Amino acid sequence: MTTYKADVLIIGGGSIGLNCAYYLLKAGRKVTIVDSKEIAQGSSAGNAGHIVPSHIIPLAAPGIVPTAIQWLLDPKNSPFGMKVSLDPKYVLWLLQFTLACSESNVQRAIPPLNSLGQLSARNFSQLIAEEKFNCHYQQTGLLFLYNTASAFEDGKREADLMQKYGIPTEVLNKSALHDREPAARDEVLGGVHFTGDSHLNPALFLKLLGERVRAMGAEVFENTPVTGFDVADGTIRAVKTSAGNFEANEIVLAAGAWTPAVARDLRLNIPVQSARGYSLTMSATQVMPRHALLLGERRVAVSPMGDLLRFTGRLELSNTDTTVNAKHIAGIERAVREYIEVDEKLNVHETWAGLRPTTPDGMPIIGRSPRYRNLILATGHAMLGLSLGAGTGQVVAELVNGKETAFDLNPLRVERF
Repeated sequence: MTTYKADVLIIGGGSIGLNCAYYLLKAGRKVTIVDSKEIAQGSSAGNAGHIVPSHIIPLAAPGIVPTAIQWLLDPKNSPFGMKVSLDPKYVLWLLQFTLACSESNVQRAIPPLNSLGQLSARNFSQLIAEEKFNCHYQQTGLLFLYNTASAFEDGKREADLMQKYGIPTEVLNKSALHDREPAARDEVLGGVHFTGDSHLNPALFLKLLGERVRAMGAEVFENTPVTGFDVADGTIRAVKTSAGNFEANEIVLAAGAWTPAVARDLRLNIPVQSARGYSLTMSATQVMPRHALLLGERRVAVSPMGDLLRFTGRLELSNTDTTVNAKHIAGIERAVREYIEVDEKLNVHETWAGLRPTTPDGMPIIGRSPRYRNLILATGHAMLGLSLGAGTGQVVAELVNGKETAFDLNPLRVERF
């Protein structure tokens, strides 16, 4: 069996792993990446491509559980679904999530999510400018559209909360909304514009980032699943893979929804549950939206990406299956047609399903492992793996190099579970 020596070994070559590699390489470290498939092809590649520092309210918030139950009663139009399973870990995760849907959890989550989101947005802007990445990056904000007065009122209340945390928002009445977004249907009553947000083509961005980290010297082992670990005296001595053993000074575990499976031999409590989402990508339509959109009541994202348009939606608590369900793709398209003008026949290029690694309290897990001195965890970013990638990459590089991190990571440590 071949043994490889590594300085920093990153397990996972998706958004989080590649951003960690980029910032570690910039900080002067040598980086090796192992991925069970190809890098830059993970669950962020087909997502909405939204960079959203405005998303500071965690998934686990008051009112989510009764809303989810209502959605389950309308499976045809629901943005939410869940598997039925008596697996003890799944049942425990559901119980933890239910208990976390509280105002106190929201108050705990907002400061670290705000700090990480703002850091990440700044880093994206700088990285794309410095590297001259052509990935349809647009700093035009994220525009929420509402078809009902009650949802619009909820949106206004959320905008008020955001402004208290320094997030720029603009509430638009019907007339102002239609002036700003001509693609909106007449039924749309109003909107909220989060003007500090941005969007890009995530597959293009990750492809370019993957190429860049290789050019900077990263060694990349694709189609190389991790099969186990050799541990002794609180240290991971070797990471076993299909290509051989890797002995590393530092290890970053950034395997997204697959993190618990990869780490099963390490006896760590990493409560990450996979949640499947879907997207369909098509040629530009006759009336292209000017902005990245989020359709308030339906929870569907719309993303113009140059000569492409993407619709993204649905959250299904599931296993690690990435099969595309045509019924849910049709539901997403149906939802979009309620809000914006769309061609009668779409030239669809791709339908896609990917997995979001979701924690019970809606915050990512970032920090050193309590059990192994050379292991750092960077996972559990749910729907924000792309959006929070550049910030996560910076703080992981700071952790590896023993520097003070850009903000306090204690609320994000795995020990909170």
